[in-house]
Amino acid sequence: MIKNPEVLCKKLGLKFNDPQLFVMALTHRSVGARNNERLEFLGDAILGFVIAEKLHEIFPEASEGVLSRLRASLVNQCSLADVARKHNIGDYLILGTGELKSGGFRRDSILSDAFEAIIGSLFKDQGIEVCKQWILTMFDEKFTCLSLENWQKDPKTQLQELMQSKKLSLPEYTLLSMSGLPHEQTFKVKCAIELTDKFSVGKGVSRKRAEQDAAEQMLILLKRDN
Repeated sequence: MIKNPEVLCKKLGLKFNDPQLFVMALTHRSVGARNNERLEFLGDAILGFVIAEKLHEIFPEASEGVLSRLRASLVNQCSLADVARKHNIGDYLILGTGELKSGGFRRDSILSDAFEAIIGSLFKDQGIEVCKQWILTMFDEKFTCLSLENWQKDPKTQLQELMQSKKLSLPEYTLLSMSGLPHEQTFKVKCAIELTDKFSVGKGVSRKRAEQDAAEQMLILLKRDN
C-alpha cells in the first residue's frame, strides 16, 4: 500500500497551497499521462541553478571547470537518489503495477526524477526563494563534506586517508542487515573508527554503496564534533 503523501510532505518540512502538485511530483509515468515528467524537467533546471550559485559563492577561487565538476558530483543521478533514500521518498511514490512489482521505488532513476519533480512542484506552488532554501537544506550535509582538496575522492577514500594521516587503524565496516528480494536488496552498514566512540550507519542498494554512505556520515559527524 502506498503511504499517504501528506506524511512525506510534513517530513520534508513542506506545506503546499496546492497539495495536488506534490502528489503529481510523486506520480511516475507508469501510472498514465498525468505524471511527474514535466515537473522533473522544471526541477532539474532549478536544482542546477541553485547548486551552481551556491558553489560560486563558497568557492570564489575555483575555475569554471572545477565548479562544473563539483556541481555534477552533487546533482548526478546517484547523488539525488541518495538524498531521496535518506528521506524515504521511495515509500511514497505512486507507481504503475509493473514498476511496483519490479521494485521501481528503489531504482536510482525513478528516485532522482521524483526528487527533481518535488523541486519543480515547490517552485510552481511557492516560487524560487522558498524552493532555493529547501534545496540548500536538503544538500546541507553534502556541502559540509565538499572541499576543493577532496571533492574528486569518494567518502571511503577521504576517511581512509584521514585515518592514515593520523597513523590510526583504517575504518572498520560491519554489515548490519540485508533486506529485500535478491535483485532489489537494501544493505545497512556500520562504520567505526579510532578517532571517536561514535559510529555511523549507511544504507545502499549494494554493500559498497552502503559503505560509501556510512563513510560520508562519519565525515559529517567528525566535522560537526570539531
